[in-house]
Amino acid sequence: MEDDAPVIYGLEFQARALTPQTAETDAIRFLVGTQSLKYDNQIHIIDFDDENNIINKNVLLHQAGEIWHISASPADKGVLATCYNKTADGKVVTCAAVWRMPAELEPGGHESPEDAASPAHALELLCHLGPAAHGSTACVAWEPAGDGKRVISLADNHILLWDLQESSSQAVLASSASLEGKGQLKFTTGRWSPHHNCTQVATANDTAVRGWDTRTMSQIYCIESAHGQLVRDLDFNPNKQYYLASCGDDCRVKFWDTRNVTEPVKTLEEHSHWVWSVRYNHSHDQLVLTGSSDGRVVLSNMASISSEPFGHLVDDDDLSDQEERRPEEKNQEPPQDSVIATYEEHEDSVYAVDWSSADPWLFASLSYDGRLVINRVPRALKYHILL
Repeated sequence: MEDDAPVIYGLEFQARALTPQTAETDAIRFLVGTQSLKYDNQIHIIDFDDENNIINKNVLLHQAGEIWHISASPADKGVLATCYNKTADGKVVTCAAVWRMPAELEPGGHESPEDAASPAHALELLCHLGPAAHGSTACVAWEPAGDGKRVISLADNHILLWDLQESSSQAVLASSASLEGKGQLKFTTGRWSPHHNCTQVATANDTAVRGWDTRTMSQIYCIESAHGQLVRDLDFNPNKQYYLASCGDDCRVKFWDTRNVTEPVKTLEEHSHWVWSVRYNHSHDQLVLTGSSDGRVVLSNMASISSEPFGHLVDDDDLSDQEERRPEEKNQEPPQDSVIATYEEHEDSVYAVDWSSADPWLFASLSYDGRLVINRVPRALKYHILL
């Protein structure tokens, strides 16, 4: 059973921002934002043709500045948010804005990677998320199950909840909260939980991870020293409502139960440098992806803390007479947590990893040199999980 070879796409600029097009559940599509100081920055719309194993792309101009973070609306395929650098009064600030892709970029109107001569389209600015007075924006998170009308932005030590109105052309600040404490506190990242009716957000600042209630904008839990060094990324388990993964500069990935945050439930130490990105698979939460500046992408099977710790739960009634005659299988050990595969197609720091929103067995990783790699979960494991 031969696994498919990885598919590699090279951007001409450096890049660190990657997201699947969340609202697209049929086509396999990722958005990548570039970081160029010299030239106009771009957003590459990457379509992966699964049958022929080829990539089609469209390029959008993002002239506002170099892109540090990108996130796609969960409801509208054409809408996305970016955090980007711009220089104002001799200072560099990171701003956030919501954009719309041109309507003519509907699926099917793609050029192949070789056909680079066609002109790039520009993004349409819908609205800015707040004045620069709030500080530099680290990331923007959309309400997961929402209609694309609510977003959270993290700017310096402020957590800001926005209502997008008039077809996202206006952002109204609904509520906000600030981190209080000694020194210059700054958020580094945040994720909006898909559970609890989407009323909880987790944020990271320095070595701490905090939970917030979006209804009152008050803190609901705090993991003071979640990591030995800076926390880089967070992700919620899509199927277990209290489980949260974090990763950071101490080379570790930790899994937390937010009801009891004194100790992590599990810790992974598979990387030899800072871990920049961690992502749960949307359908099979035992599959966890991590990307690190050691240049590697690691796919782990965290079965023991997943929603299916014993594999698929099978009713005795479903078994035929023949199957019931095998008592030795009834006492099977639960699957062990393990590293499924390590991917080493990158030659630079891997800043982002993410699962496709259309195909649960396919994921992309992006390294700083502009290399995007599309890989699949090994077939043997896929069939083991499914069958």
